[in-house]
Amino acid sequence: MGAATVDLLPVSGAALSADPRALAAVRTVGTRHGVDYSDDTAVTALLAERRRAVEATQRGPLVWLGGSTLTVGVIWPFLGPILPAFAGKTVLAYAPAGPLLVVAVAALALVRVRWKRELTHPALVGYREVLGIARAHGIRLTHVPAWLEGRSSNGGGKGATPVPTHPPVPPATARAAASPSSPDHEGTADEGGPAPQAAPETRASPTVSAPVPPKPLAVTEYEHLADVGGWHDETGWLLVFAGLIGTVWAYSTGSPVGYAALLLVPVAILVWLAGSRQGHEKNQLREEALKYVKSLEAAQASGAHVPELSPQLRELVDGD
Repeated sequence: MGAATVDLLPVSGAALSADPRALAAVRTVGTRHGVDYSDDTAVTALLAERRRAVEATQRGPLVWLGGSTLTVGVIWPFLGPILPAFAGKTVLAYAPAGPLLVVAVAALALVRVRWKRELTHPALVGYREVLGIARAHGIRLTHVPAWLEGRSSNGGGKGATPVPTHPPVPPATARAAASPSSPDHEGTADEGGPAPQAAPETRASPTVSAPVPPKPLAVTEYEHLADVGGWHDETGWLLVFAGLIGTVWAYSTGSPVGYAALLLVPVAILVWLAGSRQGHEKNQLREEALKYVKSLEAAQASGAHVPELSPQLRELVDGD
């Protein structure tokens, strides 16, 4: 997927600027971390840089060392006793598994420490706080990248570094109505004195938002089909194996009825063909979904308030 969706931000500067209170809170966070989180260009560059740093911790010699020693350490107790060189030597047959597992755990633990350190980079901590502020002010997020919250690649789970939750901020009109300076409290400040004037209501300055492209029908179809299927290959092989087992049984027992199991082989071929057609259709619809997400990126860059993505489109973004 690559660069097709990497520029689609969870929330744009235009959406944050639409609420002066949210923008003020975001700028406070930005001042603390030295980042202008309302600048889409700066945020895009920041997320791309930090994502590369996070993903770099999951590659390299340390990951290879941890994975390989873990594999060898697990299989050594089963492999050692059958090796001719270690036959009858209990210590050599089993003991090496211990040090190998210690090395594996230490290496993988260090990988996780480095991964968590990159996720808790001050600039990312501040950005997650910004996303929490946006939610608290009722600004809907387009999506939250799985890597940003330390979630798995399929987006499941809470994640190691979730977006913080802030108490919801009431609308400005509701807060003004509850303040002592509202019309219900006029004339109660001083007896015989003039009633204090109500403070002017804070309103978001009107902004001209770019239009959001409509969702094509093909994208809606993709959302319906994205999680459908995936069973054709397994089912086809099961049918083939069942046909072979039935044929072998018929041959060994001399029962001609068992040869009817051979009919399962053409059924398996039909299942595979159906799966192939469905996969081809899903790939075509996926391309249309990618084009739609790309059009949302362009609209967001023009100041549009992009709506929240569906789970299927979020999976596309997370899998870029």
